[in-house]
This record gives sequence, C-alpha cells and structure tokens, in this order.
Amino acid sequence: MFSLLEKKSRFWACKIVAKKRIIETKQVEHTKNEKDILLAMESNFVIDQTEFFMDSKNLYFILEFCNGGEMFTIIQRQRKRCFTPEQTQFFAAQTILAFEYLHNLDIVHRDLKPENMLIDHLGNAKLMDFGFAKRVDDFTYTMCGTPEYLAPEIIAGKGYNRAVDWWAVGVLIFEMRCGRSPFEGGDQLTMFGKIRRVSFTFPRDFTADEQALIGGFLKSDITHRLGFMHGGVTRIQNMRYFKEIDFMRLQKGKMVSPYHPTVRGPGDASNFERFPEEDRKKDMWVPGQDIYEPIFDNF
Repeated sequence: MFSLLEKKSRFWACKIVAKKRIIETKQVEHTKNEKDILLAMESNFVIDQTEFFMDSKNLYFILEFCNGGEMFTIIQRQRKRCFTPEQTQFFAAQTILAFEYLHNLDIVHRDLKPENMLIDHLGNAKLMDFGFAKRVDDFTYTMCGTPEYLAPEIIAGKGYNRAVDWWAVGVLIFEMRCGRSPFEGGDQLTMFGKIRRVSFTFPRDFTADEQALIGGFLKSDITHRLGFMHGGVTRIQNMRYFKEIDFMRLQKGKMVSPYHPTVRGPGDASNFERFPEEDRKKDMWVPGQDIYEPIFDNF
C-alpha cells in the first residue's frame, strides 16, 4: 500500500507493508535486505528511500514519488504497446547507468522487469523493488527472479554473479522495443528451453545496431556477455546504438527525455490506482502489544 506525503516541496510515497504478510510469505530477510540496500543508495536512476520506521503492525518505507507511472503499465498503454526506438534508447541508457552504480557496490538486483521500473514526472526511468537484491562478492546460488528474465545460468542451477543483471537488461530492451519477451513460450518449461538455447528471433524492424546491443547482452557464455565481458559498461556506452546519447550529461540529469508522461506536476497521482479510504484505515496502526517484536527486533 502507498500513501502520498509532501516534504519540503517534494513528494514522497509511503509504502506500507504488514508484518503479518511478510512473515506468512517468508520475506523477512528479503525485506530487511531491501530496506538496508535502498537506504544506502544515492543514484539518479534508483528509487530514493529517505526514511524507514515501523509500529506494532506495519513497516513503513518513505520513497521518492515517481508519478509518471509503472513502466509495464505505460508500455501497455502505448499505441503499439511498445516504446518508440528513441524512447527505448533513452530508457536503456538510464537502466545501464543504474546497474553500473549497483555493480560498483557489489549489489546484484536479480529482478529487473518493466514492473520494477518507475517513470518520474520528467520522463526519467528509475529502478525499484530491491526485495531480491543481494551483495555478491563472488557467486550466489538462490533461484529467484521473474521467469521471462532469468539468465541461463540461473535456470541451469549453477552459481551466478552480476552477469545475470546484464542478461535481464537485454530482455528489458527487447521488451521495451516490441512489447514482448524474446523468449515467449506456451509454458514455462518451453520458455526455459528457449532461454538455455538462447533461441529467439528479432522482429524485422529492429536495426543492426539494436540487434548488436541486445544480442550482446543475450549471450549464454558470461565471458562474452556485454556488461560483464572485458570493457564493462564503457564498452556498452561506446556502441553505435548509443551514438545519440551523451552519458555524462545523462548522468547529471541534463538530457531531456523523449517520453512525456501525462501528469499535471510532481504531486499528481492520477497514474496510479486509488484504494478506498476504508482499505487504508484497516491496515493502519492500532494500540496494543507488538506480537511480532521478536522477529523484527533487529530489523
């Protein structure tokens, strides 16, 4: 649940999560990791969390309010259910800067998808939802993430590292550009087979530069995967696909987005679903003993 706050002429969202639900879904550790990681973040391309507190019933996360909407919903509302090549290029560049920042801190996100990207009132993309994020010095083995975005090494049950995020970036760019995953299948088993074989085809209107970029991310051999291979992010930024992007200006927030969200200002919440007031009230704090205190004592 989210509520909207105004603080020093900026707007913030309050994410309210019930302790009972966190325990029932076995998400205590993931939620703690998300809180700790987000509080340490300071990037123009990652959602900003400024405060965290709790009471006997809920956890409260005060987050930057990005009122352009959720990328998945925005894609579905486009005339062709996809972004234009220019919009895709811009959001791809911002996503790459987000992961450059995370990986410099040894953080692997592990759940990139349009549902976890928000657009602010100026049309800039920001990465959110760090529930699966983890500091990884070497390899990790947990099977997690969204099926369409899983890298081959995760499906194979092998140890994996930050290279899985770069695979997901390739899937995201493909989906932003044409509105679907490159590995669609009739069922999950079929889809996983396509991912492990890297079996997909580009739509006819994809340019050679688009194919080179996406194909560079979608490599089963991580030593040949863009972002992880020799040259890292610099190699990505120097590709012909990004010849129109000035990454220094983009990093400083000085490039104008080609996507213009329908908002009246930074506090306009019309791009998000509204919940009845009584639904919000029933989840709010009530006096009484905190029966969950032992579980969240060191949260």
